[in-house]
Amino acid sequence: MAIDSIDSPSSPSPSPSNFSHPRHFYLAVDRVQFKMETLVDLLGVAARRSSLPVVLCCSSRDELDAVCSAINNLPHISLSSLYSDLAEDERALILEKFRQATSDWNRNIIAHPGDDSGNGNEDRKSSMIIVTDVCLPLVASGESPVSARLLINFELPTKKEIYLRRMSACLASDGIVINMVVGGEVVTLKNLEETSGLVIAEMPIHISEIL
Repeated sequence: MAIDSIDSPSSPSPSPSNFSHPRHFYLAVDRVQFKMETLVDLLGVAARRSSLPVVLCCSSRDELDAVCSAINNLPHISLSSLYSDLAEDERALILEKFRQATSDWNRNIIAHPGDDSGNGNEDRKSSMIIVTDVCLPLVASGESPVSARLLINFELPTKKEIYLRRMSACLASDGIVINMVVGGEVVTLKNLEETSGLVIAEMPIHISEIL
């Protein structure tokens, strides 16, 4: 998808109440060197939706650090990250603040469906967590999921178990998954669809159609 083809957030978008299950999309990137630039452009549009709760999953700490560096200065995002040497109390605080952000989003979207207006204040920024697979919320051990509206897989998992774990730990029941796919990863994407029973469609040119 061309970087300049991502739509502005001014168009009305459907209310989450119109959907009862996660929707899965892929965003094709021509070359790996364009991947980070494409992510920045994607977030530059998606994060303009007021208070949108977003989780971005990385496969390694190096990847997490690179993403944080690339998007840290985006004005519409309040950014946090979860990694293995993070203090437990700080981790708990980040997760609790994000869960509160998802609650605020749900209340706002019910009260004002399709309202994309933002005022630039801190409490109107999109809340975003970047997390590695080893630091996902431990749902199987009793830790509560974070129920983000949008889950971005910066690197497509090769195993369905990892993909499904990211979903169960991070995604709301009516949330959206965007998988960033480069070149030969289309084969991985098709294998993932077949083994998981999911349908992963190409992301619309106008991202407002799915948010």
